[in-house]
Amino acid sequence: MRVAPKAWIGIAVWATYVVVIFVVGLLSGVPYTDLGDSADTLFRGAVLFLAVGAVVAVVATTVLGWWKPAIREERRSHHKWPVVAPALMAVAVVLTLSLGVDWSRMEGSYVVGLLLLAVLVGFNEEIVTRGLLLTGLRGSVREPLAWFISSALFALMHGVNVLMGAPALDTVQQIGFAFLGGTAFYIVRRVTGSLIWAMVLHGAWDFTTFASGHAPAGAAATLGLYVGIVGEVLALVFVFWTFRSTGDAAATAAPAAVTT
Repeated sequence: MRVAPKAWIGIAVWATYVVVIFVVGLLSGVPYTDLGDSADTLFRGAVLFLAVGAVVAVVATTVLGWWKPAIREERRSHHKWPVVAPALMAVAVVLTLSLGVDWSRMEGSYVVGLLLLAVLVGFNEEIVTRGLLLTGLRGSVREPLAWFISSALFALMHGVNVLMGAPALDTVQQIGFAFLGGTAFYIVRRVTGSLIWAMVLHGAWDFTTFASGHAPAGAAATLGLYVGIVGEVLALVFVFWTFRSTGDAAATAAPAAVTT
């Protein structure tokens, strides 16, 4: 690593990313409430600002020299069973995409836009929060706090949506679910040893959310959502349980010594 991990560096990268996404989103001229209504709003809005955000993330990771610690978990979790929580989210994705989406109403250009959005969201938000931010936090605080802060800032990242026209109540709800989802993605990283799988699940989850919202196919879409929510809630319970059961007191700046 060219730069030693510090919490303020990870937070600075996170803040820079959020500001860039917000500014480019405003300049795109697409209100948040219109994102996903059509292929045009996907490309002119979400895909555009996420593409710019990806450049910011790649540059920051390269300059810091943090690709390895951001992508790879040096020491996997001793507990494997918490992966049940994100696995339920994966089940929800499969269930919704197979039974909860009316694909006959999905034009090809819209699907392409969704695929690009999924790839960019999965890469951007994971490399920024559970990659660079988590790496920086581990250089200054112990693992339980690193998990909490990274998940909280991931959730608050979505709060900027209200400044782009999203309803306040919906945004508050989104922040809450984002914290739970972020915890599930954290479990994926810790158990598999790689951020890549968290990126895949994150991207698939957002793809499914937009697809089922754009062309829902009855009760199956709602059922898939509930299954995913159960997984997210379990993720929070499992993280608390594993930290408590291991009495995690890992030294700062030593993620390899953490046992979750």
